[in-house]
Amino acid sequence: MYSVDELEDRLIDLAFAEDIGDGDHTTLCCIPEDATGKSHLLIKEDGILAGVEVAKRVFARFDDTLQVEVLLGDGTEVKKGDIAMVVSGKTRSLLQTERLMLNIMQRMSGIATTTHKYVELLKGTHTKVLDTRKTTPGMRMLEKQAVKIGGGVNHRIGLFDMILLKDNHVDFAGGIKNAITKCHEYLSEKSLDLKIEIEVRNFEELSQVLETGGVDRIMLDNFSVDDTKKAVGMIDGKYETESSGGITFDTIRRYAECGVDFVSVGALTHSVKGLDMSFKAC
Repeated sequence: MYSVDELEDRLIDLAFAEDIGDGDHTTLCCIPEDATGKSHLLIKEDGILAGVEVAKRVFARFDDTLQVEVLLGDGTEVKKGDIAMVVSGKTRSLLQTERLMLNIMQRMSGIATTTHKYVELLKGTHTKVLDTRKTTPGMRMLEKQAVKIGGGVNHRIGLFDMILLKDNHVDFAGGIKNAITKCHEYLSEKSLDLKIEIEVRNFEELSQVLETGGVDRIMLDNFSVDDTKKAVGMIDGKYETESSGGITFDTIRRYAECGVDFVSVGALTHSVKGLDMSFKAC
């Protein structure tokens, strides 16, 4: 399995190959090889900055002679007109790294900004905002970093670091009890120590989970606010609780006030708007 750094380097290499191909002919035709310059990252929209450390990796991966002066770090609440960093060195390198750096930073900052807005809505409750696996292929590690920068909490990274028995698993396994039983048999056989979460769709399934036991967290999928409050009362602190399914800015506070430990929000990553910024010569 790859480390986070290895995954980031592979993503950066693939992105450069996708963008530059056999050469940035626009830059090569009009910029002398020995030309040097300086560009700054201009913030054009209020939000939460994210991706600064990844941007430094992008510059170093392409040209380790580029000099990066960071003025505003990850997690900073930025305003329109702020300058986040200044990069100096070969002009060709500045031009060829510009778009990849911006693509990453705009998306990560958009995710961090959106996450922060959800987190702010939960102030005064103990509920935490979770991300999901609804991420851009290849960018999951970066997008989940952005969620953390925005104040959220990462759910499982992938299919390998937690058991999550969802509706299809339960149906294919022949029901709640069978799914949980087979899960424990598998973990024992493979000598794995993974947390177990199970999704329930109604009170009948919830009752079956409470009778069977053997899980760490119960996900209440598409429960109404009133039903969530009732379900949290039935669970009575025996297991962690998570609300999921169509939860929005307008409803998340009401779910939190039901007493759930977590609320998962796919919109943190699957449809977020990037934060506006540009990389301009200075």
